[in-house]
Amino acid sequence: MGKLAVLALRVVLVVLLVGSVFVLAVMVPLLAIDMEGFDEDVAHLRTPFLVIAVLGVVTVQVVLVCVWRLVTMVRRGTVFSHAAFRYVDVVTGAFVTAALLVFALGVVLAPGEAVAPGVVLLLGGVGLAVLGVALIVLVLRMLLAQAVARDVEATRMQAELAEVI
Repeated sequence: MGKLAVLALRVVLVVLLVGSVFVLAVMVPLLAIDMEGFDEDVAHLRTPFLVIAVLGVVTVQVVLVCVWRLVTMVRRGTVFSHAAFRYVDVVTGAFVTAALLVFALGVVLAPGEAVAPGVVLLLGGVGLAVLGVALIVLVLRMLLAQAVARDVEATRMQAELAEVI
């Protein structure tokens, strides 16, 4: 990975992380204040919605930090090691958690007349898409495992060859 690509990715990660902190520090409290004025029909949705929103932003932050660590490993040439699995596993878990949060939001919004049924269906589709991303990350983890195994084997073979020579 080139230095320019690493720099560009890090800039994007920093902007997204700062934006997510802004959302947690400013936007969620403003949303909570705005939701106080809702009528009693949807007032019961306030707390679950805010909890799901905060947890969703936290899952995004976890993914951003793990990607930062993986990019650091790529730059150092240590990404093909067992240490990378920890970060990839956390990213997978964060995507699964995000999918569950989207499904939970659909469950919270489904009863009553607060939102149209189509919105709940769309949330189900979004949850399924996020779960699909988790599966893609899982497949990429398997590819990383194969690459690590080949790297270990190549290192072992080089050591054997060095002994022979």
